[in-house]
Amino acid sequence: MKRIYVGNLPFSATESEIRELFSAHGTVHEVTLLTDRETGRPRGFGFVQMDDQEAAAAIQALDGTDFGGRNLRVNEAHERKRRGGGGMH
Repeated sequence: MKRIYVGNLPFSATESEIRELFSAHGTVHEVTLLTDRETGRPRGFGFVQMDDQEAAAAIQALDGTDFGGRNLRVNEAHERKRRGGGGMH
């Protein structure tokens, strides 16, 4: 299973629209669109989980394509490193 980063989304994008877009390339296991913690507004990016082969095909097909007037950035997500070092706060 691969986690795919989907960036440069229009703020109007819904999880069901993203699921539909990616399902043309295989089974979509999960769609997560991120929102700002304080305002609740969309942040313009999210993640899609698909099987490895299908994820590779979706990345290849969808990166740079127009969606809602914006060119999508689609690539394999990498685990985010934790910010800051240890230490007491």
